[in-house]
This record gives sequence, C-alpha cells and structure tokens, in this order.
Amino acid sequence: LGGLVGAMLSVGGASYQGVFRNPLVDPYQLGAAAGAGLGATLMLATFRGAGAGWPVDPVPAVAFTFALAAVAVTYVVGAAFARSGGATATLVLAGVAMVSLLTAVQTFLLQRNSEVVREVYTWILGRLTNATWGDVRMVTPYVVVSCAVLWLHRRHLDALRVGDDEAATLGIPVARVRLVVVTAATLGTAAVVSVSGLIGFVGIVVPHIVRLLAGASYRRVLPLSVLFGAAFLVACDIVGRLAMSPSELPIGVVTAFVGAPFFILLLRTRSVRT
Repeated sequence: LGGLVGAMLSVGGASYQGVFRNPLVDPYQLGAAAGAGLGATLMLATFRGAGAGWPVDPVPAVAFTFALAAVAVTYVVGAAFARSGGATATLVLAGVAMVSLLTAVQTFLLQRNSEVVREVYTWILGRLTNATWGDVRMVTPYVVVSCAVLWLHRRHLDALRVGDDEAATLGIPVARVRLVVVTAATLGTAAVVSVSGLIGFVGIVVPHIVRLLAGASYRRVLPLSVLFGAAFLVACDIVGRLAMSPSELPIGVVTAFVGAPFFILLLRTRSVRT
C-alpha cells in the first residue's frame, strides 16, 4: 500500500506541475486533501467507531467522495472565472479558497466534537499501520487507470510546459488536456488518500528529484516518478516505524521532515534564478 500511495502522489504531483507550469504545485493544490480531511472528520465525528458493522468502511468512502467533490467544485469555479491566458492562475487561486473554506469547516467540527480530535489527527497525519490487502485491492484499479491516462498524455504535458498558446498552435486542445490530466491525477490521489490519510510533500519532492536526475521530459519523469515515489514512501514508512520503536512516528511527519527543508531550498533556488 505504501508503494501505491507513494507512486500515485508522485506521478500526480508531476502531472499537476506540468499542467499548471508551476514546480511548487502538488496533488493537493485544488482541495483534494482538504476535502478528504473534511469527509473523514465528518464521519469520525458523526459515527464514532465508524466502520463497525458496516459492509464497507465508510471513512475512506466518504473521504474519497469529498476529495473528488472538492476538486470538481474548485475546477468549475476556476474555469468559470478564468480569463484568457490566466486559466492556471485562476484555478490555483480557486484551490486556495476551497482549501481555506474546507479547513475552516473541519476546524469547526473538531471544536464541536473534541473527543475525536486525536482520532482525526491520527488520520490526517497519515498512517499505513492498519493497511490491509483489501485496501490494496481497492486502490490499485484507480492508480493503474490514472497512471495509464497520464502516460498517454505525456507528449501533451511536454507541450504545455512552454505555455498554453504555444501548445494550442501545435494543435493541442489545451482546455481538454488540462481537464483530463487533472481528473486522472485527482482520481488516483483521492483513492490513495482515502486509505492512507494526508501524506504531504511526496508530490513535490520526488518529481523534482527525478527531474534533476533524468531531465524534464515527461517520457522519463512519469515512469521514474512512479518508481521513486513508491521507494520514497516505503523508506519513510520504515523510518517512522523504527525511529521511535516500539511506538510509531506518523508517516506524514517523516515526509514533512524531509519535504519542508527541500521545499525551502527549492524556493531559495527559484529566488536566486529570478
């Protein structure tokens, strides 16, 4: 499960960075994480001990649904107000607004249901401790389909790197490609987040490492992001299990310790280049 989650977050991050032409974008940018977090919080607060006696664990199901719904609303709002040449920036700003709104609602729910705060934060920080083969079987089809769709659009992602207008002159339907790529990346991301919790920075760290090693062509970036992402998250999970043994450090904390300094270094590098 760790391999699937890491692979999907990495390839999703690489794809988002391509369609938005922004190296600091990750798969959570349009509200997938905030939506999943709100869905999980709602279920844990409303149905304490959710999952007992249910044919399907409702927490991942509702988290998945809320993640998709959040991105759908963000995309519709962003597209409705997008102007020529500013579609990507408008979508990102719509995502920021959506994340703020969903986070505020989640905070309100936690304030009203303080007895589930620990359980919610355990989910939010990410965990693979309770992983089952059922989880693997559930998310594998989403990951495979998402990765396949993104791979089929690798040439389009390369063209979008130079700009929407330039890509359009090559005959690429920019709006359609962006919608398909965002949908595929979000579908896979929502699936893995629903069973692993909110594991941050994977979608930023791994694609940049891949680009440093193999160049910027998506013909190499996408497959290598899958491999490196899987290896990275499995390694972080091992560190989390051993660092504070016999207790376990949440995997989201481990990825944050690695990702936050990397993010700051990336910001500094871009500032120096500018």
